[in-house]
Amino acid sequence: MYNGISVLTEFWKKLYLLEYIKEGGSKIKFVTGQERSGKTFFVEELTSIAKECNYLTVCLTAKETWLNNFNDFYVSIFNNAEVEDLIKRASTLIIKEMGYNPEDVKEGTTFVDLLATHEDNNALTKKAIRELLTTYFLNNPRFDNNFGVAISLLVGEVLGHPQLEKEHKDTLYSWLSAKKEVKITDIKKLEMNPYKITKYNARQMLRSLSELCHLAGYNGLFIAVDDIDVLVEKSGLNTMHYTKRKRDDTYESMRALIDDIDNFSNIFVLYAFDSKLIEMENEGLKSYQALWMRIQNEVKGNRFNKFTDIVDMDSLNNEVYDTASVIALSQCVIDAFDLSQDALLKETEAEDILVRAKQGGMPLPGLIEDVTLEKGGLLNE
Repeated sequence: MYNGISVLTEFWKKLYLLEYIKEGGSKIKFVTGQERSGKTFFVEELTSIAKECNYLTVCLTAKETWLNNFNDFYVSIFNNAEVEDLIKRASTLIIKEMGYNPEDVKEGTTFVDLLATHEDNNALTKKAIRELLTTYFLNNPRFDNNFGVAISLLVGEVLGHPQLEKEHKDTLYSWLSAKKEVKITDIKKLEMNPYKITKYNARQMLRSLSELCHLAGYNGLFIAVDDIDVLVEKSGLNTMHYTKRKRDDTYESMRALIDDIDNFSNIFVLYAFDSKLIEMENEGLKSYQALWMRIQNEVKGNRFNKFTDIVDMDSLNNEVYDTASVIALSQCVIDAFDLSQDALLKETEAEDILVRAKQGGMPLPGLIEDVTLEKGGLLNE
């Protein structure tokens, strides 16, 4: 990795993605820094690593997703989670438990069709299927009751038993995705409790979705939310304009998730934002003490803390970059802009950039890019 942040990403990979989260834990982290400090790159890199580590990854931007209502947050995650694929993957649990190979179920057929070819499509095997659906979904304490019922019915539909009419299948997916047009009467027909998904129970639904990911064979659910600083953006061109009330509702939603995160399993949530969200006393994170008290770093040492819940990219860059990584990033800029190798930073230039970055002002990655582009004749074009 060209910018040295592998010091942190590899640490988090081993500690969280391959151990703690995989084994059933849950975690929320934050990453911040000045513009051009590499926040988005860090998010993208960690997301890529999570995918390689067998996590279902969902990437959102606060510039396109409302965060003041947790229901909207859940729906955005649900709509990006390829839930139909999760249900198909979860159905293989039942097939394996029944002693069959899921790969033997041919495209366009069901598990029940496979049972018929083995003369096992009888009342006893169908009872066994129902009992396994009950065990994995209906009696699973990590599922919301209605969520468990919905998933058990949809998995059963994939298996071929119990069979599900199309209108009922559509109702289940509409309920799971919190569509407003879902009718309570239609929900009751499916032996579900008469309630819809709202901001008051959406965290339970996210917890249930995380459990579904786990049962579908993933190590967990990885959620990255970038551009949280849109909360304090005042530009009239910004379509996601947050009033004080909406901003406070967002902070409260984040606070509630932090307080509830220990009730989740196999989930990692990463929020990213410009440092101005901390610096703006009256509108930023510090303006909502209930949230700030939970995420501020209590102890600050001379060295970067890899366990920290708020990653300051500027501090991280200043600690992990050396002349070799500065030159390596300069080479990446040359490759990206198709510059001459004459633009490559020399060792003395790299050392000078490291000193300038620690004096404040331009973030280190931005400095490296600007100096390289200037040498290549592009900066002022």
